[in-house]
Amino acid sequence: MSTLDDLTRAARRAETGRAADARAALDALPWLDASLADDRASGRFARWGRSTVVDENTGAAVITRALFDELHERAGIDAAWPVGNAGLLHCYGYLLSLAETRYGLKRDRWLDGSLAAQLGRVADAFHPWRDGPTLLARASEAASALLFGPAASATATTVTAVIDGRETRATLTAASGPAALAYAVAPHPGAAPLLVTMFPVAEASAPLAEFTAVPRLRWNAA
Repeated sequence: MSTLDDLTRAARRAETGRAADARAALDALPWLDASLADDRASGRFARWGRSTVVDENTGAAVITRALFDELHERAGIDAAWPVGNAGLLHCYGYLLSLAETRYGLKRDRWLDGSLAAQLGRVADAFHPWRDGPTLLARASEAASALLFGPAASATATTVTAVIDGRETRATLTAASGPAALAYAVAPHPGAAPLLVTMFPVAEASAPLAEFTAVPRLRWNAA
């Protein structure tokens, strides 16, 4: 049985919606439980803003409330369903989501190598069970470098908008064609944007056009 098989089996168990099964699902993945503890101790979740688990395209929650609660408890974060910490949800919650979307499973961004390729990294750069820094640590570094790093400014395309006084920022590694997208939103007016999400896109011009055409919070930010 592979590590991916173990992840899928845990995700299926968490789908029941029972608190005991959510706990058992995380307990069955020692590398995930260890990552949560490491990220909590290191304060990494503070670099991320807020996100809803209700997908903006399907209108349905991508994980159960029981799993949402268990993840936030282990991360040491107070959250009220369905809005929680974006890093926790988009990294670890998405790993355990089996909700179908038009783009595939939420976990694919970390597992299939396409996001890593658009960032110039090895195919398994975001595999969550990989030795070394946690998935959240690796995602935080990559998204921050894309959004705010001076090295990315020469080749990346960044668009910004202000929504209810909150600065929002999206950066793509290319203006057209396949690209990686990172997104950040300020938690309140006057604050610096916090990370929300990162994922690959097949055609960068589409999200760039949508972002500028209709200013609003996007990609499940809250």
